[in-house]
Amino acid sequence: MAQLTVRNVDDSIAAALKERAAKAGRSAEAEHRRILEEALRPGHRSDFFAEARSRRVKLAPGTPTTTEVLRADRDRDEAS
Repeated sequence: MAQLTVRNVDDSIAAALKERAAKAGRSAEAEHRRILEEALRPGHRSDFFAEARSRRVKLAPGTPTTTEVLRADRDRDEAS
């Protein structure tokens, strides 16, 4: 396997990488590998829109939509 060396990384970026790794329970080196894999491995990258759809919250029946809430707010402001 290849080894990579990255020079001249800003201290705040290095600290953020270490923090991210600690939050994930991984070593900094393992976190670096994961970031590279997610960014570069074909088919491994997540599709933003698919990810967003999977996280969409389903509202209970009868709950006003965001459009309805915005219209009601606009109508209230116009009535004032």
